[in-house]
Amino acid sequence: MSKVENVKCLIIGSGPAGYTAAIYAARADMHPVMYQGMQPGGQLTTTNEVENFPGYPDGVTGPEMMIQLEAQAKRFETDVRFGFITKVDFSGDIHKCWADDGTEIHAETVIISTGASAKYLGLESEQKYLEMGGGVSACAVCDGFFYRGQETVIVGAGDSACEEAHYLSKLCTKVTMLVRKNEFRASKIMAERVQNTPNIEILYNTNTVEVLGDDQGVTGALVKNSETGVETTIPCTGFFVAIGHKPNTDIFKDYINLDEVGYIKYEKPGTSLTNVPGVFVAGDAADKTYRQAITAAGTGCMAALDAERYLAAKGH
Repeated sequence: MSKVENVKCLIIGSGPAGYTAAIYAARADMHPVMYQGMQPGGQLTTTNEVENFPGYPDGVTGPEMMIQLEAQAKRFETDVRFGFITKVDFSGDIHKCWADDGTEIHAETVIISTGASAKYLGLESEQKYLEMGGGVSACAVCDGFFYRGQETVIVGAGDSACEEAHYLSKLCTKVTMLVRKNEFRASKIMAERVQNTPNIEILYNTNTVEVLGDDQGVTGALVKNSETGVETTIPCTGFFVAIGHKPNTDIFKDYINLDEVGYIKYEKPGTSLTNVPGVFVAGDAADKTYRQAITAAGTGCMAALDAERYLAAKGH
């Protein structure tokens, strides 16, 4: 029989959304318990310079900001735990959740802030070198340093792909950007930034056929032009993937309404409410539009306030 723990507020996942929810919930005397998840601190821990978060005139690194947010949540006595939730049962008034260490938690309110994870192309060769740690990555900021003075390839056409390509261009002698269609999906300012960077070469209408390499790691990428059918080998030691994210919401799918991609649907626009009373969502698990640290933090605040009101209405 696993240990059962009763809590007022359970926060699933860390990051700007989870930590902000924790700060507000803790200050409201809800004694929140947080499970940090598979990636403590969330996606921001893989971001080097955060220059657009208000209050940091000189910018801040992602990991540093997360350390500060965690310290702030703990200052108000949030119970921050290493580990993750493996299963939930939201069928009754009490929301049951199970942690990876076997703890069974009965929560009056739950705030989901599980975020999203990077997508990959799904090529066998890509997965091989990803698992080997030999040249495939979905985070230029985390791993770009290892390819200083080398040639790299990056796949993607959105803002994050442009941002990562620009970051790599400062470290690498050459960056080849593979864009599947004949135009960027990125905002004009981001697209122009990479187009105006001399050591970034952009190949439009280009798909990856295979990631090439040896037992040491990646040596190149075999690509194909979708209009001409011509295949080309691009020499590179680093192959970066920036093609979007998948929300980390699978464990909730039996109880929570999700869209076709897996993002949690808000029950009522302008709130953090889900279709299950007492369960709220914050951050990138529901946000496919903005996906910024500041918007995640904002929805974290909303979720904690909504949870507090829910408890107050029940007379708790």
